[in-house]
Amino acid sequence: MATAVEPSSAPSTPGQPLSLPIASLLGAVYVAASLAILLFLLPVLWNEHVTPVLNNRLLDYLLLIAAEVVALGALGWFGFSLAGRSAPRGMHGGIFLVISAAITIFFVARAFAMNIDGVAGQVVSAAVAIGLAYLAVRFFTGKTGDRWMVLIEEQGWFSAHQYKRSLGVKVRRITILGILIVGGSGAWSLANSGILPDQLTLAMPFGIQSLFLMNGAKVAIPWLLGAVTLVLAFRAVNVPDFAEFLVATEAEMNKVSWSTRKRLAQDTVVVLITTLLMTLFLLAVDLFWGWLLSRQTVGVLPARATNQDKGGQVQEQKW
Repeated sequence: MATAVEPSSAPSTPGQPLSLPIASLLGAVYVAASLAILLFLLPVLWNEHVTPVLNNRLLDYLLLIAAEVVALGALGWFGFSLAGRSAPRGMHGGIFLVISAAITIFFVARAFAMNIDGVAGQVVSAAVAIGLAYLAVRFFTGKTGDRWMVLIEEQGWFSAHQYKRSLGVKVRRITILGILIVGGSGAWSLANSGILPDQLTLAMPFGIQSLFLMNGAKVAIPWLLGAVTLVLAFRAVNVPDFAEFLVATEAEMNKVSWSTRKRLAQDTVVVLITTLLMTLFLLAVDLFWGWLLSRQTVGVLPARATNQDKGGQVQEQKW
């Protein structure tokens, strides 16, 4: 005999997704750990175990760059796998803001500690760090922080999506070229200036040992600046607001009626001749009125200049 079984009225639900502030904090920790691996751990291990074996500077740099790229891809893939598709909206913007806030708190507290000696410096720097950390927590857990995180992510700075890629192509390419020229020239100048140390360290207060940041900074920092410039140039022209401006600019430029080369040469000659004639006319008018108004019968303007003769008497110079 068949019997009907009533299904359960409480279906199984997956675990609740993390809130945006918690997800942003965990993502920031992962990004910081990845940067430590890429900028510190991997170069140190490479210099200790691989560089002595290769004994070739150029090959060593090329292989190190390849290893950094592979490690970056692996860490990025693993990070996206951890986040999954259930990552809260705005997490990427939140990671950026959390890291920015942490760096700001550290350097502001360090500035107070470096400029105030003794116990007073320790107390003031600790108070500043705690106060800024409290404000940061209030910001990230409030509606304003949530809105900022979502807004930054919606602008597309942390996405590979191209906004209206078929529109405004020429103006976008020119904009990208301009950004690359500025950033690339800066990276080139920095690499050849000789001001970058081989090992980058940060002085710490209260007698604490200097913080080691990066090995091979002479090469790594210009390459990092070039990579940041490349990403910035690509993403800047795909930010919706700026992309719409570039699209509208190209649309207006397409409406311009450009002159032919022959017409352009003719117009240039006309402008130059007109400018020359106006210059001669204004010169003649200035000389005429200067001569007329400086005459003794008129007396509006004084004599143009005076000089002294050999006897010391002042002689008036006529126009």
